[in-house]
This record gives sequence, structure tokens and C-alpha cells, in this order.
Amino acid sequence: MNFKSTHRKIRKERQFDYFKLALFSFFFFLCSLNMGAQDSIAAPKDLTEEAALKFQQFFFKALSQKSIGNYQKAIENLENCNQLLTNDVAVFFEFSKNYLFSNNGLLAKEYISRALEQDPDNIWMLKHLVKIYQKDRNYKKAIEVQQKIVANEPNEREFLVRLFVYDRQYQEAISLMNILESEYALSSNLKRLKESLEARKSNLVKEIKLEDIGPLTDQFNKDKSYLILKQILKISYDKPEILLKYSEEGISLFPAQPYVYLMKGKALNDQNNYKNALLTLQNGIDFVIEDKMEADFYKEIAKAYKGLGNKKEENNYKQRAKKLKI
Repeated sequence: MNFKSTHRKIRKERQFDYFKLALFSFFFFLCSLNMGAQDSIAAPKDLTEEAALKFQQFFFKALSQKSIGNYQKAIENLENCNQLLTNDVAVFFEFSKNYLFSNNGLLAKEYISRALEQDPDNIWMLKHLVKIYQKDRNYKKAIEVQQKIVANEPNEREFLVRLFVYDRQYQEAISLMNILESEYALSSNLKRLKESLEARKSNLVKEIKLEDIGPLTDQFNKDKSYLILKQILKISYDKPEILLKYSEEGISLFPAQPYVYLMKGKALNDQNNYKNALLTLQNGIDFVIEDKMEADFYKEIAKAYKGLGNKKEENNYKQRAKKLKI
């Protein structure tokens, strides 16, 4: 072997060594994201030099395509990874994320299940499974998984409260909030939610019956009362500019009250700002605890999709509203 051939061989071996070190570092970084969870995402098994290089290229292409929203391209690259290295946890996890982003809940669930078979206590993968169930509005299953997360991560109880509320398990939500409050761990948003649930349960909330918006706005500017704000929004129902102004302030002051999101969504729909209306309504619907308001959200979401020219989703949300028989 001449000098040049030997030199090329040595350089190639060094490049492969650098690659192995970089690949190991990358997967170590993925593992470290899990805040100490052991073996949360396993590094690839030993591959031949050629296979390892191909795996690296396909995997990083998948991450790159996912980051710009090209989920089908990401999936194609992950399929190539899977051919090179079958049953890899990291690849299964990425498959699941891309299928979820592509609104294919069935395959998203299938791949995260495969990953969890190998690493059943991985917090990040369990959180991802909660997202899948939440998107399917299967809150009972989401609660089961979240309870498993909470067993190892008590600071995740706040989200468990919200899942109880989404599933209309109000007493369980209040009981858990009482525990958090006794530990001085109840956030300001949950305090407002707790007050709202307790007021609803005891039927103590009484609407202020005023027709003139002037005294209402003066009073609201002084005490920032939610009940006053709600009355302002009701009176301003057909006045998009006023409705938008006070609903935006309402979201800032009372971020867990769904009615302010509903009114902002309506105001934006009335102004033909359908994209922002849809975003606002989607953000607010998770706080809804009553069928009547849920139906109202669906009707406004249908209007937004109609304005965006999406007939399929418009009809979908109209049907959801009808199913609630409101």
C-alpha cells in the first residue's frame, strides 16, 4: 500500500471516529433532555461504518424536515433509519411525533406504544402519549397516563388538574387543587379556576344586571372584576371593536376563563380575521367546562373555517355543536 492510500485510510478512519463521537454526543444530549431519567432514549447499536453514516444522514434529515413542517419527508427518512436499525426507541419516538403533527393519531399511538415497550417509564414519551390522547379528546386515558407521570414527577400535578376539568371530573379537580393549595403549590391561574368551579358548584355567582356600558367600564377600570367584564362583553356582543378590546384585556387578566376567548374569537370573526380567530378559539376551548359554551366555541370555530374556505372542517365543527344538542 502506497503512502497516499495509507493516508486516505487513516483519514477515513479518523472521520468515522469523529462521527461516532458526534453521534454518541447527540444521543447523550437527547438523553440529558429527560432531566435525569435513566436510559430514556437509547443510542443506536453498533453499525458498520457505511450503515452508521447513512443512519446519521437519514436521522438528521428527519429532524430537519420535521422542524420546517415537512412531516411526510421526515417520515420517509425515518423509514430509511428503521431499515438500517430496527426497533430503535429514538426512531419510534420521532415516528410518533411526526404522525401526530400529521394528524394521524392511530399511527402516532402505535409508534409511541412500541417505544414505551422498551422504555415504559420515559417521562418525555409519556407526556407525548398524553398529547395524543388529549388531541383525541380521550381525557380518561390521558388522565391515566398523567397519573403515572405524576407518580414520578409531582410537579406535573397542575396539568392533571386541567385534565380532570377537561373530562368534567370537577370534584377530583377541586380535591387535587386543595392539596396543591395546602402545599402552597397552587398557581394563580388554578386559583382562579378553583374559585370558578366552587362558585359554579354552590351557585353563588350572580350576574350584574346593568344595561349602560359607561358605568360598567368605569367600575371595571377600578376593580378589574371578572363579573363586570363579562357584562361589558355581553353588552358589546355586536360591537366588534369594543368586544375585541375588552376580550383581549380579559385574556390578559383571566387566562383560564373561556368566555373571554370566545368573545375575542367572535370579534375577530366579525372583522374577517379568521386565522387569528381560529387560533384564539383553539387556545380557549381547553378551559371550557360546560356543554353550552363548548357548542358556542364549535359554532365560532366553524365560522372561522368557513371564512378560511375549509368546508370540511366547517362541517365537522357544525356537527360537533349539533351533537351537544344545544
